[in-house]
Amino acid sequence: MNSALPPGWWSSVSFRTEIGLALLILTALVLAVVVGRPRPAGESALDARASSLLAGPAGSKAPYEVLARLGVPVERRRSALFNLANDSLHRPGLLALLAPPIALLPAELEQVVRYVRAGGAVLAAGEGGGITRCAGWEAQRTEERVLAESVAVVPPVAGLRLPRVRRILQSRRGEEEDLKRRLRKADDAACGGLLASVQDTLLRLADGRPVILRLRYPGGGSVTLVAESEYFRNRAWRASDAPAVVTPLFLRRARGRVSWDEYHQGFGRDASTTGALVGWLLRSPGGWALLQLAAVALVGIAVAAVRFGPTRAVIERRRRSPLEHLEALAAGLESAAGADTAVELTIAGLRRRLHRTEHGSAADARRWLAALELSLPTARGRAAVRRLQRIGTQPGGAERVLAAAQAVEDVWEELRPRATRD
Repeated sequence: MNSALPPGWWSSVSFRTEIGLALLILTALVLAVVVGRPRPAGESALDARASSLLAGPAGSKAPYEVLARLGVPVERRRSALFNLANDSLHRPGLLALLAPPIALLPAELEQVVRYVRAGGAVLAAGEGGGITRCAGWEAQRTEERVLAESVAVVPPVAGLRLPRVRRILQSRRGEEEDLKRRLRKADDAACGGLLASVQDTLLRLADGRPVILRLRYPGGGSVTLVAESEYFRNRAWRASDAPAVVTPLFLRRARGRVSWDEYHQGFGRDASTTGALVGWLLRSPGGWALLQLAAVALVGIAVAAVRFGPTRAVIERRRRSPLEHLEALAAGLESAAGADTAVELTIAGLRRRLHRTEHGSAADARRWLAALELSLPTARGRAAVRRLQRIGTQPGGAERVLAAAQAVEDVWEELRPRATRD
């Protein structure tokens, strides 16, 4: 059964297909933006890291933001400390190590020691990744039992409500044998030469045992040790007067930025550019959109590369040969009564097609024809070149143009490779 289709029905179907494809791409982009939109990562209540990136009860985001609002230049350091003392352009005024769960390597401890001896300031809470032991102290529990009870501290100013502590600072330089044994270790060997000249107790218990201690060194550097990391956590800053004790520890520092170590809190950044690019493509809405556009482009290229149905019949257009162009040029110049110009252009066209050179003077053309005559291998070709030389110098009218075109055709035919029989 034949059905009569209205004219232009195929164009209408094609237009509807393009509109549908555009709507499909737009819908995919909207879904990529909605689904790939970054959402705030939930923090576990069991995460006990004192990191400035954590806003939970055990985090330390409150001190970081308070210092930033006070106008103190702060930064989060998310790289190792291997170049702390060597990188003078990014040298911090105070390095904060707040009870990091990842210990510093011996090479990092050595850099911290060089930084302090050169006048730098360090604030270490808890073990400080090894800084507390490196300074000759240890953050011990108030009792030998594992579940030690908290102990009240003596506030430096009357009326302050300070958190109770479970740890105090205990000196490790008591016995000579213990000192010799420690010097055999790699981390203690990296701490060589770190001997304090002045020792100040900033917070203590009722019996005099220190909780916060500041050690000063001959080169102008200082190390502030805080046995209890609770003083830097968000819950203590909300429920007590811990900011009155902790804030001066950051303000009394050398000139420069307060650098919060986040690398040893487990927030180090990947140094690979490729990894960062892949991460951005997989996690950001723009990356998802680019990936989907690339997928659509690849599918479009694959579909366009496949030809459906038989090949289309087209009109074959044959290009003119160089001789036909020469003959047409000669005919045009002949009708314009420019015989001399026609002959010169005919010779110049042959020269340009043989040697790829521009049109020169008449003397250059004569020298070139003489050289061409000597280079032709056949007598017929040499005779054609001699005729062309005579035509270029003798007077005459329109017959010279036709003779020049015929001589050029003879030279061209002699230069073309001849077909051989099998």
